Amino acid sequence: MEMTTSGSNGDSKGDYVNRDGLNGGNSGDTTEITVPLSLPKRMTPVEGNNLYRLRDRKFVLEDKKRLCAWALGVALLGILLMICRAEMCPSVYHPGSSYSFIISCSISMSTACLLVLIIAFHYKDIRLFIIDHHHVDWRIAMTGHKMLLISLELLVCAVHPVGTYWEVALSTPEWRTQRLDANTSLSPTASVLCVSERHGERVADAELLLSLLMFLRLYLVHRAILLHSKVLLSASYRSIGSLNNINFTFRFVLKVLMDKYPARTLLAFILLIWLVASWMLTLCERQKQQVKTGNMDTALWLIAITFLTVGYGDVSPETSCGKGVCLLTGVMGVACTAMLVAVVTKKLALNKGEKHVHFFMLDIQISKRIRHAAANVLRECWLRHRTNLCRRSNAEQRRHQRCLLEAIRVFRHLRLKQRKLRDYASEMVDLPKMQMIMCDLSANWNNSYRELEQRILSMEQKLDDLNQCFQQTSELLSQALCHRNPDIR
Repeated sequence: MEMTTSGSNGDSKGDYVNRDGLNGGNSGDTTEITVPLSLPKRMTPVEGNNLYRLRDRKFVLEDKKRLCAWALGVALLGILLMICRAEMCPSVYHPGSSYSFIISCSISMSTACLLVLIIAFHYKDIRLFIIDHHHVDWRIAMTGHKMLLISLELLVCAVHPVGTYWEVALSTPEWRTQRLDANTSLSPTASVLCVSERHGERVADAELLLSLLMFLRLYLVHRAILLHSKVLLSASYRSIGSLNNINFTFRFVLKVLMDKYPARTLLAFILLIWLVASWMLTLCERQKQQVKTGNMDTALWLIAITFLTVGYGDVSPETSCGKGVCLLTGVMGVACTAMLVAVVTKKLALNKGEKHVHFFMLDIQISKRIRHAAANVLRECWLRHRTNLCRRSNAEQRRHQRCLLEAIRVFRHLRLKQRKLRDYASEMVDLPKMQMIMCDLSANWNNSYRELEQRILSMEQKLDDLNQCFQQTSELLSQALCHRNPDIR
């Protein structure tokens, strides 16, 4: 709707807006000012707040994804520095040297950066909780369980070897003499963890435990996969999942990956376990001298046969730490074998169309065998009857009787097998048949509804025509009466 006001040329000063929406000057005798009565719909404050909230939520999710990627990169850098520290000492430098101190400081700095990134990630997580729940108090998100998980995560990420800081001097003449002398055997503790032998076995065991526990930082992999997956970033996935009460956790993302890329996922998981467990076993077994599993190639072989649950017994771990690593490897091997069997079974299983073709051909073959079996039953019945008519020997009658019973048994067995096959095939097609029947019923109902609408419209049109006819008839009657009796007016 719009309201138009007209005025004279002298009274209207300025521009006006014509009906086509164009600006014009004072042309013509009159000026028309068109004012729309229905104003454009404006955004309510609630809708504006929702849009701002969605924008803030998007930014917070991007920050979380970025922080998680940085945290994973820093964690892997710390693990790599720890491996370099364990492998390069004492072949490149001796314990207490400046190189060892620099690498240890780098590990500590990466650990501090990782802790800062973890705290920033959980801060963004709390911000996201506040946005999702319409700006509630942040202390509501900090439940006891949440605080416990954050504390445990910070504790896991803070673990790193610190034995180098306990060295009294950065270099000693004793270690320089040991490096120059080829016949002098270095301390096994120093060759493993770059800790001098004056600290004793307890410090070496503590350094070994701290070095192995650094691999717990790999838990950040599952968080990075979850935040960078297309399942979580897709709006269609989230909308359909919310309608079906699906929580987008790492378990759901892992199921999707195993369904789409089963071979790649299993291969990456198995290779990661194999390499990490082999190096951990090597680090554990270097505590003892003259041990086969102290070499990387032997450790790879031992982890492989333990993972595959073969266990030839040619090599075995000597330390308690190595035995624990082999035990965990065996458990993970059983789990991966189960997943591999499930994936192979799914790949080898027939799909729906292949099952229909296979069962259809089996049904044809069994039908042919049933016809042959029925013919054998009739033949044996005829032979049995002819033997009775001819009154032959009892041995021949018994032979035909046995053949008849065997033919009846085969016929019944084939009929039972065909019944079971058809029952199984009918169970497979019950759901598609029901779906097709429902689609047909829905189409029939729609067609019937359209026909009913058309009939109702035609009836309404006919009623309108009848009404017009009645009106015309009444008018004609009134005119006729008026012509015959003019006094009626």
